[in-house]
Amino acid sequence: MSAFDLTGRVAAVTGANAGIGQGIALALAEAGADVAAIGRTPAEETAAQVRALGRRCELVSADLSSIAPVGAAIGAVVERLGRLDILVNNAGIIRRADALAFTEEDWDAVIDTNLKTPFFLAQAAARHMAGWTSPAGRRGKIINIASMLSFQGGVRVPSYTASKSGLAGLTKLLANEWAAKGINVNAIAPGYIATANTAALQADETRNRQILERIPEGRWGDPADIGGAAVFLASSAADYVQGHVLAVDGGWLAR
Repeated sequence: MSAFDLTGRVAAVTGANAGIGQGIALALAEAGADVAAIGRTPAEETAAQVRALGRRCELVSADLSSIAPVGAAIGAVVERLGRLDILVNNAGIIRRADALAFTEEDWDAVIDTNLKTPFFLAQAAARHMAGWTSPAGRRGKIINIASMLSFQGGVRVPSYTASKSGLAGLTKLLANEWAAKGINVNAIAPGYIATANTAALQADETRNRQILERIPEGRWGDPADIGGAAVFLASSAADYVQGHVLAVDGGWLAR
């Protein structure tokens, strides 16, 4: 199991204060990584849990609705934790409205946060990772959090669908460019995960039933389910995995 051991590695996770981001941060820490939680909301609870596992955790304040803090955020991770081995682009937002009524403001807000900022975070991380070597022959790992809507259209979320489809394509492009530099770039596409963001869907008896009827696994996913996939993609076990979008959906897409 040493191929999955992340001891001595440093992971930066955006949007790690709750939900999927928190699940990923804790899973990486359980596998041995130190963690930097980057985001506008301080991930105090996540940090406490990471430290309880015996790992270091740094909180890096950054409003990721624009690229303004990107360079400083990555720099802070390296300065405080000594290096950067893993970047997880998890932070994102969603705006809902009919396509005929969708505003430019809602379009730009989602595209900037979900697609533009992850690209420039990946760029800043890769500039640090590219070409560095270590005695263990470690590679840099960049993991983007995509969506079922990287594969499907959805309704009433035009900018979200565009951003997550774009992120899947960007994952492939960056893998093509950076594989030779010792960096793996992949993505995870979560299915229906039980978090605060999906609480309304879970509480809607009819919609909840419809969702569960389509999922072969017969249950909502847990953030820890995404954490396991992140550990795999962040580890040396996935060194030959490049440009892949891994659906963790209980079988939703297979139905």
